[in-house]
Amino acid sequence: MTTSRTDTPTAAAAAAPVYLTREQILGVDDRQFEDVPVPEWGGTVRVRGLQGNERDRWETSLLDKKNQIRENPRAKLVQLCIIDERGQLLFSREDISALGRKSAAALSRVFEVAQRLSGLTDADMEELEGE
Repeated sequence: MTTSRTDTPTAAAAAAPVYLTREQILGVDDRQFEDVPVPEWGGTVRVRGLQGNERDRWETSLLDKKNQIRENPRAKLVQLCIIDERGQLLFSREDISALGRKSAAALSRVFEVAQRLSGLTDADMEELEGE
C-alpha cells in the first residue's frame, strides 16, 4: 500500500515575505494627501506628504549656521504641502512670510496634517529644535 504525501506549507513558509522589485518600488505612487477643513480661511485645503528629498531640504532649511531653528518652520512645511486639485503647489517660497502671519490655529491644524503625512514625529521636531 502506498500513501501519497501532500506537501503543506509550514507556518514559516506561509509567512515568508514577498520581496519587492526595484520597478515595483519606483513605480508606485505612495504619496498621501488629505483634505483639511480650515474654517478660519473659509474653506478646505488639500495637504500632501513630503517626498523624502523634500523632507531633507525642509529640515536643512530650518537650521542656521549655529544649528538654531530659523523663523516660520510651520509656514515652511505648509508651503510645501498645500496643493491644488491637480497636485501642484498652491504657494511659492515667497509666500512663506505671508503664511506665517495667518491664524496660528489654522496654520497649526494644517501643519499637523502635513507633519503626520510626511512621517514627521514629535521626536523629530524636538530634535530639530535642539531639545
